[in-house]
Amino acid sequence: MRILYVVPYAPNLIRVRPYNFIRQLSQRGHQVTVAALWSEAWEREGLEEFEAYCEQLIAVRVSKLRSGWNCLRALPTSTPLQAVYSWQPSFAERLKQLVARNESPPFDVLHIEHLRGASYGLALKAVLQGSPRPIPVVWDSVDCISHLFRQAATRSRRPASRWLTRLELSRTQKFEAQLLNQFERVLVTSSLDRQAFLDLPQAAANGSGPMVVANGVDLSYFSPGDPSERKPGAIVLSGKMSYHANVSMALHFANDIFPAVLEAEPEAKLWIVGKNPSASVRALGRSPSIVVTGEVEDLRPYLRQASVAVAPVTYGAGIQNKVLEAMACATPVVATSAAARALEADPGQELILADEPLAFAANVVSLLRDPKRRRSIGDAGRAYAERTHSWGKMTARLENIYDELIAN
Repeated sequence: MRILYVVPYAPNLIRVRPYNFIRQLSQRGHQVTVAALWSEAWEREGLEEFEAYCEQLIAVRVSKLRSGWNCLRALPTSTPLQAVYSWQPSFAERLKQLVARNESPPFDVLHIEHLRGASYGLALKAVLQGSPRPIPVVWDSVDCISHLFRQAATRSRRPASRWLTRLELSRTQKFEAQLLNQFERVLVTSSLDRQAFLDLPQAAANGSGPMVVANGVDLSYFSPGDPSERKPGAIVLSGKMSYHANVSMALHFANDIFPAVLEAEPEAKLWIVGKNPSASVRALGRSPSIVVTGEVEDLRPYLRQASVAVAPVTYGAGIQNKVLEAMACATPVVATSAAARALEADPGQELILADEPLAFAANVVSLLRDPKRRRSIGDAGRAYAERTHSWGKMTARLENIYDELIAN
């Protein structure tokens, strides 16, 4: 089939969902046109990969200045900032020209990702209105942003994040509720996000509501290493460290949990691995027991060498890719229930769950002291990832949704 896949940012190993879906769809023989926005030169360079196997690549820059101006103009309105952050008029015009050809429809389905991309989906719907052969539009919300903001408004450790999410919450709820009936299909990554959409004030779901298409993990890329490379006492915490939920997670572990780990295991070492760490996260590196790496070329050596991976998420939405990536590398994971809510993994067998700081620390220490149990949970976690979260299975589900829409 012919697919126009619109992404309001550059798909890459951080933006794993569009990156893997586009690759999988192309490998399965579909003609995929990728339309993506970028803001930094490294993002544009990364997009060149898609030229090798996609039908067409449309890459348009949206500068940080442009995004800031979009948000400034939206402040006195009822439109959420997320919905305008990535708006680029020239990009919208390119998309309209693509779908408004006079000949038979140039695409079988249009796929629009995230709340930041929703306005492009609405613009394309307006162009297609009245067409004798309209093209179905799928909006992949990924997460319910209202659900995320509701948690961040009270739980974020960054005052600026709490203030901004409180400002955005009511209008984001209203906007997301309206979007539910604007597209032929709405997708989310978890049943929790699906329910969060249905619970929105003024929500009138299209049919049975959003459909769940979970994230996968690249099982050939994130794979187990040599068990002998595991470093005793090494703990890894990963994620994009400029993202407010990950900042809160890192501060929570370093301040509320790690001291108890060090008391029991003084030689333990924490690696905080992720791009663009905030000032508060960088400051954690002053401790001789904590290493803040910043951006790394390859996350896998850290996952493969750590004895334990931790995901003490205090709030979030969707699926935590950091947990799936660690499990795929057969690294035993200790996580909060908030980090694992979207997973079907067996607690105590495929990962360890703990919410209270002292209980979390005790589980980390227990694993650090028990190589046999570490290996057992790590291997079971890898088996779970293989069984449940391959990108091939997730893409097959997406294909079925496309096929159903085209048939109807």
